[in-house]
Amino acid sequence: MMDVNQYSPGLHKLLTLHVSDNKLLTDSKAFESFTDLVLEKHSLEKVGFSTHTFDNGSFTAAVCLKESHICIHTWPEFSQLTLDVYLCNYLRDNSPKVKDVAGAYIDYFSATVLNDSEINR
Repeated sequence: MMDVNQYSPGLHKLLTLHVSDNKLLTDSKAFESFTDLVLEKHSLEKVGFSTHTFDNGSFTAAVCLKESHICIHTWPEFSQLTLDVYLCNYLRDNSPKVKDVAGAYIDYFSATVLNDSEINR
């Protein structure tokens, strides 16, 4: 039997990023295409995707994963986005994968990290 006091379902990474190319902050289709590549590279399974584009072109998107989720909210008027990545798994620690996925998005957006918080759930 697993000791419930030692079980940690996963790492939740919360980022606020500054992005110089505001075009990336208004292109939800490119974000979805890039996300599909990230998921394939890291063997993550998408079970749903939802997005909404606002009047100013900013977007919010939620990628539901078998392993949990990736969410983004963009603010082109501030050249910023918020991103959260949470991967859980009862068989293995996905913390390194969370960090790799978050790093892939930082690279994709050529972003400067304004805030980086990690929560062990």
